[in-house]
Amino acid sequence: MNDEQGLALYHRTARRAAAEVIAGYSTSFGLACRILGPRVRDHVRDVYALVRVADEIVDGPAAEAGLDAAATRYVLDDLERHTLLAIDEGFSANLVVHAFALTARECGIGADLVRPFFASMRSDLDVTDHDERSRTQYVYGSAEVVGLMCLQVFVNAERPGTDPADPLIREGARRLGSAFQEINFLRDADHDRTSLGRDYLGVGDSAAAKATVLDRIDRDLLAAKACIPLLPKDCRRAVATAHGLFAALSRRLREEDTGNRVRISNWRKAVIAARASLVPVQRGGAA
Repeated sequence: MNDEQGLALYHRTARRAAAEVIAGYSTSFGLACRILGPRVRDHVRDVYALVRVADEIVDGPAAEAGLDAAATRYVLDDLERHTLLAIDEGFSANLVVHAFALTARECGIGADLVRPFFASMRSDLDVTDHDERSRTQYVYGSAEVVGLMCLQVFVNAERPGTDPADPLIREGARRLGSAFQEINFLRDADHDRTSLGRDYLGVGDSAAAKATVLDRIDRDLLAAKACIPLLPKDCRRAVATAHGLFAALSRRLREEDTGNRVRISNWRKAVIAARASLVPVQRGGAA
């Protein structure tokens, strides 16, 4: 029997709503999230639930519901306004926003990370073909800041104060986020072109251009891997699992050119998760 009432019950219900969003949209992320320690698990779900909702607004469901570009922009802008207001006030009538605000307030996620994220989502309504500058800006807002949000959780959840993370680990979080995003760009290139009318990488059918992108991804993955042992203990295995899953996807993308979205089998995911438990602890790593 649940004895919670009032605001405590609202908090818990909001976090359950965020967890349902993640469970419905991502099996790979759901696996990595379950491996996180309980200190940070709900917080990371809170972050990704808001990210997923914003992403869905610009990636089709709003249009399928009959919203034109102007109405879609309004909905996205409104979500940003409500998110920033909830961080300031500690409450939202939107359960996913409320859950995110709880995490943001506890862990030190502010407008400096929220605004770039929404700026990148907004650019999906305007930009169809990215050049190097706009791609770099988009990846920072759509992925690198999400890595930084999660890092704020890893460093600050259930701890006094909201300290910034070590600059070396911040760089690793950004590069891991960038690698994840560019892998997804390659995996979803056909869908992005044909269904959404977007081209993030300008690779087309060029094997050389694809190899250049994969080389950049692998450099980012290598740099990020070196920082994983420096993370708090209750986060390392989950981050190592996510890293391993995307490193495997990068290898598959090099090996295959079928036009189908590359995936990792469930048994392979289990092997990667098991290996991730062997991540060493470097001197200076957090407990």
